[in-house]
Amino acid sequence: QVQLVESGGGLVQTGGSLRLSCTATGRTFNNYAMAWFRQAPGKEREFVSGIARGGGITEYADSVKGRYTISRDNAKNTVYLQMNDLTPEDTAVYYCAALQTYIEGVARALGDYRDWGQGTQVTVSS
Repeated sequence: QVQLVESGGGLVQTGGSLRLSCTATGRTFNNYAMAWFRQAPGKEREFVSGIARGGGITEYADSVKGRYTISRDNAKNTVYLQMNDLTPEDTAVYYCAALQTYIEGVARALGDYRDWGQGTQVTVSS
């Protein structure tokens, strides 16, 4: 099991940017594919972006493609989510998730991930 701690959320105006960080402890970080999910009030948790264990493959939800960038630094056990051109529709609690895997790939399904962070709130004002 890996422990995940997110940071970087906050309040930003429409068009602004934020960078989320998720730092992992407890296991070998580069054995894990990582992902960001988000959950808005009254909605289900949804996939936002994912990155393969080696960083060579990334995937994005259509709603964030071109605005968000996921990256990882395996030496720092950290995955990042750079969010640009934010809109009120991006308001949600953002969660980091980890999937132990031996292949270079990204999983999009909620149920694929066993380890989750506590979440960080992102609020975009209009």
